[in-house]
Amino acid sequence: METNHSGAKYSSIVGIGEKLRKLSEETGKEYLYLNRGINQVVNIDLTEIIKKIDFNSNEIQYYPPNSGTVGLKNAINEVYFGNKTSNENIFVTAGGMHALSLIIQSLKTDKVITSAFFWGAYYNILQITGKDHGYYENLKELYDNPERYKDSVLIICDPNNPVGDKYDDELLLKTVAKLQKQNATVIWDSPYRRLFLDESDKLYQQLLDFDNVIISESFSKSVGLSGQRLGFVHTQNKEFQEELNIRLLYSGNGTNAFAQKLVELILTTPEGKKAANDFKKKTVADITANIDFLKEHNLLASEFYEASKPVGIFVIVNKSYEQLLEHNIGSVPMDFFTKRKDFDSDKFARICVSIGHEKFVNFFKKVY
Repeated sequence: METNHSGAKYSSIVGIGEKLRKLSEETGKEYLYLNRGINQVVNIDLTEIIKKIDFNSNEIQYYPPNSGTVGLKNAINEVYFGNKTSNENIFVTAGGMHALSLIIQSLKTDKVITSAFFWGAYYNILQITGKDHGYYENLKELYDNPERYKDSVLIICDPNNPVGDKYDDELLLKTVAKLQKQNATVIWDSPYRRLFLDESDKLYQQLLDFDNVIISESFSKSVGLSGQRLGFVHTQNKEFQEELNIRLLYSGNGTNAFAQKLVELILTTPEGKKAANDFKKKTVADITANIDFLKEHNLLASEFYEASKPVGIFVIVNKSYEQLLEHNIGSVPMDFFTKRKDFDSDKFARICVSIGHEKFVNFFKKVY
């Protein structure tokens, strides 16, 4: 049999996790898995929400509507867009990576441009879809030089993976406005944003002013449900919607009905909102405490945050992958996340800071 090779690579981050497990088995020592992009502070408590689901209903047992259930799309419209968009603009997907893959497949472009420090999955999706990859230095470059990106397709991820840097919303919106004048298409990928903000956040509503924006969103980080594989795409472009709907059908024939009902109840019921708020409150508190700890002990790589602030579930530390591994801490080398050659990536590593503060301190107090 002959295989059509995409050129994409299986996740190296998964490989790091396998190495850590092997080391733990061989040494009998505990390792801190900060290579993973998972909220590890606390799980969301679904006890009261599960009671509200009728598992014998047609809603759960039959094929779901291709673009998503009405109940979940209504909830997304209300919570993310203040009921200012149409449900026809919302397409439920099997997680954020599925959403991004469908978006990139559906766009007629030879190249997609990301930030200089980017999530590795972007690059591998481009490899699979046969598209080239380019990068911009930072948001300021986009703002100052939008003409460089005329007719381009760009991804804006804020807070960013891997850096975890957050830019001012006003600057973000002004940048999108400038890019729209250059006929550039913006894929807005911010799966970490709603972990730190609630439905009073107006940014998604403000993005409705731009016809050039395609939003990719996920519930994996904001309510800690990475295992349910649920996200959505929002687009106002009718031609794009038609193609996206076709690709969505033949990539999965609808998205898991249970996951859709579960998230709908989390977004709309008192019990669900309480569970989400409790999860966010504890998770954000420990993330903030962990970042503050890194700052206080000069472990945060401050050069990555000169025009922004560290907010997301990831940050960059000024210790290498090997230096952290010596202290039983798993991380990811920075050269996994960039094509830049103008800095010494070996001096830095990306870590996930969404882990219990006490455990985090117990490991890192041996590093500084």
